[in-house]
Amino acid sequence: MLLERIYDEDLAQASYFIGCQAKGEAIVIDARRDVSEYFELAQRHGMRITAVAETHIHADYLSGTRELAAAANAQACVSGEGGEDWQYGFDATRLSHGDTITLGNITIEARHTPGHTPEHLVFLVTDGAFSDAPGYMISGDFVFAGDLGRPDLLDEAAGGVDTRFEGAKQLYRSLKEQFLTLPDHVLVYPGHGSGSACGKALGALPATTVGYERANAWWSKHLAADDEQGFIDELLDGQPDAHAYFGRMKRENKEGPAVLGPLETLPVFTSDQVRSALEEDRAIFVDTRSHTEVKQGTVVGALNIPAGGKAASFGAWAYDPETESKPLILLAPDQETAETMRRHLMRVGIDAVKGYTISLADLPQTQPATITPAELQDFEPALLLDVRNKSEHAEGHVPGSKQLSAGRVLWHQDQLPASGPIVTYCQSGVRNSVAASALRRQGHDVRELVGSYAGWSDWNTSH
Repeated sequence: MLLERIYDEDLAQASYFIGCQAKGEAIVIDARRDVSEYFELAQRHGMRITAVAETHIHADYLSGTRELAAAANAQACVSGEGGEDWQYGFDATRLSHGDTITLGNITIEARHTPGHTPEHLVFLVTDGAFSDAPGYMISGDFVFAGDLGRPDLLDEAAGGVDTRFEGAKQLYRSLKEQFLTLPDHVLVYPGHGSGSACGKALGALPATTVGYERANAWWSKHLAADDEQGFIDELLDGQPDAHAYFGRMKRENKEGPAVLGPLETLPVFTSDQVRSALEEDRAIFVDTRSHTEVKQGTVVGALNIPAGGKAASFGAWAYDPETESKPLILLAPDQETAETMRRHLMRVGIDAVKGYTISLADLPQTQPATITPAELQDFEPALLLDVRNKSEHAEGHVPGSKQLSAGRVLWHQDQLPASGPIVTYCQSGVRNSVAASALRRQGHDVRELVGSYAGWSDWNTSH
């Protein structure tokens, strides 16, 4: 048996490639939309992808189940559990509790584990060549290393009302009736790692075991004492902000993401072509440089979505495909950077990238407005806005500031003043630059605090 983890550092998301070497067949679980890496794995190991499955209706990224199944001519498998409101809206094999998928000597059994979402499944994997019992679990957003999938996302991002309490109860039962009934040696491969907003305090380890979580996880003491209420209280306390784009992901993943098929190579545009598109309001310019470079000058009306580590997350904060219809033109130094950026944005359902340009030359430019900590002392903004998470704000903030995280500001402009200057900050300036560029495109007068909270803290200490 072959089991490989494909990890996306951007979204802290894991998908899994499981293959039978004897039969040459493989399944991919929780695939992302840019599917080339799965085919490269299959080719490297002489396998054919025959099935694609997912653990649940995801909130933090757009599922690649339909994309990969179409490209590989493979069977798509999704949950049929959770009741009428949680049924998928596209053609696929529905899996119920106890259903199995077979690849040669490998048996993959679906187990219904509601809590994070009502329809959630985990997959127990048995390598029949060595054992007649499961040795591995693909746990999705049920159990993470050191944590559990949060049950409040349906309230925070999908329009639910107080569903977190029933979700927490379901999660308690799933642990008690499914997870803790397994032997300690079962290896657990979670759907996310540290940095994901799908849990409160996810560990960075790529895998854990049933026994390790039973002995060490924060929740184990509550299960051992049969203390459901204590479990619920601790689970729901201190959950991080949910990004607003999660609601869109839920809707699109339930109904079925568009299948893109093979992608054409992105064209490179000349400055004249870009200038014409911008002057005629036919495109949105995306500056993919760092926030420090952008501060030296960028295109008028540009979004700042830095390339690299968190491009998908930042893109989903700054651009909403449900309200924006204009295509995106990237500033990128070369073809590889542009194509990588497009793939990352695809993972959150941003399919509007139409090309790139390599230079700002001959384009209308501006320098984003800033304000120093010293200048802030004598300035009265309409709003002083902290775009960090609420836990960061609670630990310390600039006096008089209001908290609204960068992943939510674009969708909650009703909480912003209709006129007057807004001063924004994050911890170091990266998130702030993304959020500020999105708000400027909406017509807000935004001034970024130089150095953000870290810079203000240093200045305040020395003064």
